[in-house]
Amino acid sequence: MILHTMSQTVVLGVIGSDAHVVGITILEQAFSAAGFDVINLGVQTSQEDFAEAAVAHDAEAVLVSSLYGHAEQDCQGFHDVLDAEGVDALTYIGGNLAVGQDDFEQTRETFEELGFDRVFNSETDPEEAIAALRQDLQITTMEAERATISS
Repeated sequence: MILHTMSQTVVLGVIGSDAHVVGITILEQAFSAAGFDVINLGVQTSQEDFAEAAVAHDAEAVLVSSLYGHAEQDCQGFHDVLDAEGVDALTYIGGNLAVGQDDFEQTRETFEELGFDRVFNSETDPEEAIAALRQDLQITTMEAERATISS
């Protein structure tokens, strides 16, 4: 059995019409420093661009940033697009996801219903997202190994 020590790839971008670049720049630096290969799609990224990049780079995770408050509209059908392209990756979203939304738990539920594995507010430290991703990827790696053993 060959163990791959390749670093894991994450696709990162700002969805929809959002042009806020500072957040993803910070995330790109943090995830790169943590040892991930980061494919930064930049701002105003379409759902299709996320899906195509995830397939092209065999990404373990797709990280969606949105800071202008319209993420719910931008993410309608996002997981259908990923599924149609055959993307099997964790999906995280973070930022200022809803205009005037004080109750983040409600926002979290909305995005989990849209299919996101994890939802972060704009106050989240990048280290928290990195720790969550490491934890989630460890779980999926172990599940994949168990599935291989049991089949």
